[in-house]
Amino acid sequence: MAVQEARQSTGADGAHEGGCACGDCPHGARQGHRRAVAAFLRVRDEFAAGQGLPPAVAHSASASRQWVSEELTQRAEEVAGRGRAEGQAWLARLWLRTVCAVGGAVLALLLAESLTAIGAGWSSARTAALLAALAVGGVLAAASWWHRARGGVLAPLIGEDNRLSTSRTVAAGWILLATYSVLLLAGRLAAASGHTERDALLAGLDLARGAGLLTVLGVLCGIAVLVRRVVGLRILAQRLQKVPAHRPRAADLLTDDSGRGAFADIQYVAVNGVALLFAAVRLARRPDQLPDLPWGLAVLVLVSAATYLAGKYAEGGRPVILSVVRAREPGDLDGPIRTGDDIEIRGTGFVPPGAHGADRLSRTVVRIGAVDVHVPLVPVTGGFRNPTDTVLTVPVPVEVEPGAVEVQVITAGGAATNRCVVQITE
Repeated sequence: MAVQEARQSTGADGAHEGGCACGDCPHGARQGHRRAVAAFLRVRDEFAAGQGLPPAVAHSASASRQWVSEELTQRAEEVAGRGRAEGQAWLARLWLRTVCAVGGAVLALLLAESLTAIGAGWSSARTAALLAALAVGGVLAAASWWHRARGGVLAPLIGEDNRLSTSRTVAAGWILLATYSVLLLAGRLAAASGHTERDALLAGLDLARGAGLLTVLGVLCGIAVLVRRVVGLRILAQRLQKVPAHRPRAADLLTDDSGRGAFADIQYVAVNGVALLFAAVRLARRPDQLPDLPWGLAVLVLVSAATYLAGKYAEGGRPVILSVVRAREPGDLDGPIRTGDDIEIRGTGFVPPGAHGADRLSRTVVRIGAVDVHVPLVPVTGGFRNPTDTVLTVPVPVEVEPGAVEVQVITAGGAATNRCVVQITE
């Protein structure tokens, strides 16, 4: 049965179709998602051009808009399902790539040590460095296999929104360097034969030698924990909106949830990357002690960390309704809001960062009185005219009782806006 399904999912050219039943086969998930996205974009642009409407709803603007919105919502859910399947398949394959990357790094270290040993000769420090790399690489490879269903070694670096956490990744880089340094010194201490050499190695672990490194490591680990707490509290207070991603990406380290470059994240990664490189070079030059991180460079890292933390406190904001007016088409007469009319809700924060996909936009709801109205998707070439981050247009259903009613927006991130009172006439 499985063989028959696999044959049905393979085209004449041997490519796997979107319904591939090969388990974690990359072709079925990745190619199926790409085809679903392309088909959705094509249908969206056709609807934006007024094509593909059934004759039964073509005569009514409101009926055609509702039909198009429902059709796009269903197709968007299918695309989202394909995206989630691709993300799971990508995470399941990541552990093997991690093992290959770790093996390549160890081989590169062996090659570099072999080349630099020409003329100088092989030393116990080179052996200890290679053994420390093998130990760290072995732990990483084992962790990748053990957590292979959740992204391998990336599992602890992935936040609750399914994106790579910048603070955790930077802290993990310093932890790896510190762990490798201690293992290197332990290997050299085990191979040392004389009291003088052993005393020198033990002196390399003194607090005075590694004060800068330990300070930076402690502060960055604390920031990684604090940022998680800050984000969680801001979400509960509805001052920050988070929408899960389909899968983590390397670009998450440098961008916000919308995929735009974030200054706080970029400077944090850049400064710590340079400082890590400097510390690695210091360790290579002086493998008999912890990397001596100068206090000037340590203070630079701490200033970068403070900037990153301040950026986390400043980002986001609660969605707010500023006003609600009757939507007016060209040629319409001015008048009060009646049931059946469209209302235009003006404000900010209606579309959370990362929620610009159709499957997320379709989850935006406007509560008019006691009636929940899903915001219709209105396509235009290349995107959607409704909903947007600052304006929503919805019809007032006939179930709304005339009189003073409250209007409230619930975003795709689950945050609710303030309530705005409008007058509905008969």
